Amino acid sequence: MKLLFALLISTARTFTGAQYYYQGLMDYLENRLLAIEDRMQLWHEQSHRYHTEMKDFKKLTAEAMDGLKNHHSMLFKDLEGAAARVDRVEQEMDYVETQMSPRACTNRADKVVEQDAWELEESRGEEEEEEEWEELQSRVSGFRDFQIRDCVEIISGIRSVKIMKRVGSPKGMWTRDPRSSKVYIFNGTSGNTIYQFKSLLDFSRSLGVTGSRSIRLPSEWSGPGSAVYNGYLYYIKQEAEADMQVVKYDLLSGSVTETAMFPVEGRATVYNLNPETVADLAADDGGLWLLYAPSDSEPTISLAKMDAATLDIEQIWDTRCPRENAEAAFVVCGTVYVVYNTRLASRSRVQCVFDVNDMVLSEEAPLIYFPRRYGAHASLKYNPEEKQLYGWDDGYQIIYRLTMKRKLLA
Repeated sequence: MKLLFALLISTARTFTGAQYYYQGLMDYLENRLLAIEDRMQLWHEQSHRYHTEMKDFKKLTAEAMDGLKNHHSMLFKDLEGAAARVDRVEQEMDYVETQMSPRACTNRADKVVEQDAWELEESRGEEEEEEEWEELQSRVSGFRDFQIRDCVEIISGIRSVKIMKRVGSPKGMWTRDPRSSKVYIFNGTSGNTIYQFKSLLDFSRSLGVTGSRSIRLPSEWSGPGSAVYNGYLYYIKQEAEADMQVVKYDLLSGSVTETAMFPVEGRATVYNLNPETVADLAADDGGLWLLYAPSDSEPTISLAKMDAATLDIEQIWDTRCPRENAEAAFVVCGTVYVVYNTRLASRSRVQCVFDVNDMVLSEEAPLIYFPRRYGAHASLKYNPEEKQLYGWDDGYQIIYRLTMKRKLLA
């Protein structure tokens, strides 16, 4: 009996201990659940706050973007106004430059490249020098009478500018035969193919060089210094460093009719800013001319009068026009106009004028500033029938219409 009572008491105590244990466990779990609920509530509140802040930030960002768009529109309008004012200032500068800029230097034909005929030995007496000078002057005067007797005009300015289109490479040449309506395109600085259009209208309406006639030459032309004159193409062929060849090509028959070797020292280029131009052929009212540099060490440009039929050299001059910063040149009525620029392309200008007949005075040297367009001229070709320049400027084909006046000494 005592044993049974003791067993009951022991069981009751065990049950009470287990009840206390499970109650403690339940309290612990309840507390952990309450802590988790509190943490979840905190997370919910933080998420709500972040969402609200994100909405506010998005609203502020949208308002800022709208403000930036408005500022961009205002800035664009201001830039348009500034561009218009800059154009107006450039026009006014053009006018001021033509009124106040220093005139282009003019060089008289007193230094012919035939040095032996001009250089007088200092040891000779004054009488001998005077006799030789008089003889030389009579020779030059006779040549002048032969040269260009009917052409007495000088450029006084640029009347208008017309941008035709953009075809091909940044550098090239285009021209029109003075005796026909055909237009010729020389794309790049060398090649053996040129493109012929029937007229300027056909060229302006074409897409690129489509619709043109491709003419494949028997040899490559070198540099944008070719010329088209009376149905013939005159171009420079240079294979060896010391040999420069002028080729006369009949555009009608498609054959070479004449060639002439022109000795130069090294691969000298005529214009410092266009090193691809090894020589520049030009045609005017008086015929065919060649601008070139005899050697790399020669600082000035030389001019040769050529017989268009035989390619014989009739006379050679030193123009005294520097090669440094020269980009192109052209000849009008026996007067050379050398165009200069800067290495960072700016406004082209005629800065040196040379007249083979000594008929251009310093006070009448033209004040010519080309309108600033795209870059620098790769070539300028004069058409004596139209009194226009055909320019190639960064791939754009441009026509400059010129105004002329009579030379004072004519």
